Amino acid sequence: MDDMNREEQNIFTAIDCQAAKTSMIVQRMPEPFIGCVIPAYNEADNLVSLIPLLCVQLAQLSPKYEILIVDDGSQDNTAEVAIKLAADYPVRLLQFARNFGKENALTAGLDHTRGDLVILMDADFQHPLDVLPQFFAYWLQGFDMVYGIRKGSGNEGVWRRYFSGLFYALMARSVNKVPLEANAGDFRLLDRKVVEVLNALPERSRYMKGLYAWVGFKTIGIPFQVEHRRAGTSGFNLWRLSELALTGITSFTSLPLRLSSAVGTLIAILSVLFGLYILLKTLIFGVDLPGWATLAVGISFLSGIQLLSIGVLGEYVARIFIEVKQRPSYVVDRVHDYATSVLQNKGN
Repeated sequence: MDDMNREEQNIFTAIDCQAAKTSMIVQRMPEPFIGCVIPAYNEADNLVSLIPLLCVQLAQLSPKYEILIVDDGSQDNTAEVAIKLAADYPVRLLQFARNFGKENALTAGLDHTRGDLVILMDADFQHPLDVLPQFFAYWLQGFDMVYGIRKGSGNEGVWRRYFSGLFYALMARSVNKVPLEANAGDFRLLDRKVVEVLNALPERSRYMKGLYAWVGFKTIGIPFQVEHRRAGTSGFNLWRLSELALTGITSFTSLPLRLSSAVGTLIAILSVLFGLYILLKTLIFGVDLPGWATLAVGISFLSGIQLLSIGVLGEYVARIFIEVKQRPSYVVDRVHDYATSVLQNKGN
């Protein structure tokens, strides 16, 4: 326990040193308009408890704020709960026509938020509200992006941690050299200029975590302890996580294509060397027993490599196909806004 406390203390010390080095004199407005974007999928039970607590926390940062709930095609009454909350709190609702995924829900939230600074967080209480003042304090110091870093591995299984480490190792060797924080997620604060740059990016297949890192700006990470989900179950299963990882790989690195080329080149060289070996052996010792088994194994192996390479190439072609069609990332079915007096009353 003492070692863990010392480690956490070292992390915060490093953050303070980074803040001291990176911080510049930046004129920030004293009472910015804060926009909080919450993607929600079947989160009706959580929103009822979260919104009042979140409003109390945001009001301590600035009297001007609003919460944008993006209903990502929920099957429960998430939209109805958001509309009821809008009668008493500065809550806006953006309801999708169907489920488009969290990345597109975040994209829609950034497109429609009106804040001078924007806070992204989940609706399941796993992102602690008491971290928001730290986010805001670093924004006042001049940081354009402040993100949360999960402490520990949480409830992740061994295999999930293994493949997660493999994914980040692959991304670390990205051709674009995009620095990704392994334990960072969508829990973060963005300055308005960061939001505008993100909104200007045209791609449809969006890996938001990679885009946050790609845009740059002055950033800093804040460690936080992941809380337990209050209600419901997570919509991120193994399939969706794998799909998201594949989107990140194909969006930010061409390393799989280069690996396919390297493997093909290596196999070609080995085949030539093996052919020379067979030729010399035949010339010196003559022909022995036919190598049918060796031939069958070799053909199967090379066929597998070819199919794997075609599959890797096909993933990149599929991404091109999606981008060329230029379909919108999401379709909005309904928009509900709060009364202007709600925000004024909360500010008073």
